[in-house]
Amino acid sequence: MTPIGDERPAVQNPFIRYAEEAGWSYLSPDEALRLRNGGVTSPVLDAVLVEQLQRLNPGVVDHRRAEETVKKLVRVRPNIEGNLDAWGYLKGLKTVFVEEEKQERNVKLLDPDHPEANRFHVTDEFTFSNGVPPDVRADIVFFVNGVPVLVVETKRATAMEGIAEAMDDIRYYHQKGPELLALGQVYALTHLLQFHYGATWNLSGKALFNWQDELVSAKDFEGLCKSFIAPRRVLRTLTDFILFTRKDEELSKVILRPHQMRAAERCVGRGRDRKRRRGLVWHTQGSGKTYTMITVAKRLIEDPAFEHPTILMLVDRNELEAQLYGNLEALGFGRIEVARTKARPARRTGRS
Repeated sequence: MTPIGDERPAVQNPFIRYAEEAGWSYLSPDEALRLRNGGVTSPVLDAVLVEQLQRLNPGVVDHRRAEETVKKLVRVRPNIEGNLDAWGYLKGLKTVFVEEEKQERNVKLLDPDHPEANRFHVTDEFTFSNGVPPDVRADIVFFVNGVPVLVVETKRATAMEGIAEAMDDIRYYHQKGPELLALGQVYALTHLLQFHYGATWNLSGKALFNWQDELVSAKDFEGLCKSFIAPRRVLRTLTDFILFTRKDEELSKVILRPHQMRAAERCVGRGRDRKRRRGLVWHTQGSGKTYTMITVAKRLIEDPAFEHPTILMLVDRNELEAQLYGNLEALGFGRIEVARTKARPARRTGRS
């Protein structure tokens, strides 16, 4: 029987086993290293990423353009601004120039609508070096199409301050290996008894959330792991549940909490149901209603099935109006108009 106090056999190894059962392919540290053209100095699985770029962008990305895209990706600035650029690549917002067409074409790094088109890998004891000692070594790293998107730190169950210790490790990685964390979008912390997650480059304790799934008991470690790292959920988290905002020239990043994710999914699902015309989501004060509304609006606008919908956002206090408008502007929504009277409704809201 595995002693509950041992981190690797009791927490880290089971986590990897659950990942495999959820649909991730395990790579030993040596196997992962062989897929990294730059060795420990490369944060990506170069061979996988080059192949997937061509597969996901037929007729647009050839082998040369794939290698050029990888070089641009791994050279993003090692800070939150670079993290935004990396997220832009994951969202398919970045482009390559196609000489034959004499135009820029968007490049897809992942396909959130067709999980089977992506490749999912997980490895442990992932060592990364930016050339300045010491190296960093993350407990578990998850890759989608060769890009490191999720870092997991595990601690022994008997560690009284296990989550705090794991959080210290994540902070250390941001300091000593920012080039790796510039690509990573999410991190998770667990010591068997608890499971927390947050967005990279937002290391405030207030931005660290307890992972919950309405279908899984809070004491079911296996269930919590599998629900959090389910490939379809990870893809959706990367593309829809991460938000970057800019206020007074300062960039910040947030990730939605479990209840916000559920609300957004159900709103979009209800919107697709042509037989039902209304729905209600109940959030308490301070539970993130604004970000939930914005996420739903983004999903509706970006989904071709909704045919460029008109989105109306109603609030019941003047200060909430200013807050919502500011958040929409910070998130890059271009065409926004505040309705001043009932006779003059707001025009269509969308991205410019």
